[in-house]
Amino acid sequence: MTRDKNLEIGRLQQEIGNYIGMGADSLVFSYEEHAKSVKLFLTTLSRTHNQSFLFQATEGNDKVDALQQMLDYVKTYKERTSSYTIQWSDRGRNDLETSYFRAKNILEALDKLFYDRDPNSITVFSVMLNPIS
Repeated sequence: MTRDKNLEIGRLQQEIGNYIGMGADSLVFSYEEHAKSVKLFLTTLSRTHNQSFLFQATEGNDKVDALQQMLDYVKTYKERTSSYTIQWSDRGRNDLETSYFRAKNILEALDKLFYDRDPNSITVFSVMLNPIS
């Protein structure tokens, strides 16, 4: 990868973080490279729960294209998604956690909660569509 491409990747990641309102230490950019495409998984790290959650996944021709797709998403996602509150706990613990997700529907919100974890490791108590503000 060339130096210019790495600089472009860093610039796009910073710009995405600025739109979301989270610093670089709270975002993880993970890439899956396929034969003709790259899939980007952007996860957020919650200091409150010490957990990570899927923010969004995008796909592009390469890393720069996948990041550009993510930047396009974050610029308008609040107008195109709804806000959900999910109450959950780690299985075997009594602490009730509350997390917030933006998603197209309840199933997508739950997918973001369960991303990269064993579905049997947490118990979901409620999923609520938040009022439009």
